[in-house]
Amino acid sequence: MKKRIAIFASGSGTNAQNIIQYFKSSPVGEVVLVLSNKRHAKVLERAENEDIKSLHFDKEDLFSENGVLRILEKAGIDFIVLAGFLLKFPEIILNSYPNKVINIHPALLPAYGGKGMYGRHVHEAVINNGEQQSGITIHYVNEAYDEGAIIFQATTDISEGDTPESLAEKIHALEYQHFPKVIEQLLTSEENG
Repeated sequence: MKKRIAIFASGSGTNAQNIIQYFKSSPVGEVVLVLSNKRHAKVLERAENEDIKSLHFDKEDLFSENGVLRILEKAGIDFIVLAGFLLKFPEIILNSYPNKVINIHPALLPAYGGKGMYGRHVHEAVINNGEQQSGITIHYVNEAYDEGAIIFQATTDISEGDTPESLAEKIHALEYQHFPKVIEQLLTSEENG
């Protein structure tokens, strides 16, 4: 039986859409729910266009026993993916889904992680510090920002003329290439474990 995946996102949802499309032909999982803390986030529209149920929630609902956790349980969710979700994830959900919540970060953790380090902020910091490489980190989510166990990393070189925008494009390419495959591998190893 396919694992039921929920995606949390706060923004435009290009990663979410890529994952949704990938899992349409996967034997191990399917995306059945997309949730956002932003009422007008483009990710909700993308989900609807893919015939995936999408919901907006308030911050209070995220931390309430009768809020988002209840929605996940009613939908029979097995696995949770954070794809550009900017709120700290609540312990109440983490406790109900141990080692079943993962996130992607647009840098090589543990560097350039933590509160406020997302999107353009990360790419600017990496370039301003003269780094030669950046990349993506896929990791389990715990109670602290970007501190969960690392599952997978991929790197890209930073060229002399790179800007935060050009680096973001390189990072997005890595995300699209690797994120769905890593999710599928985790679901497969769960099934066999």
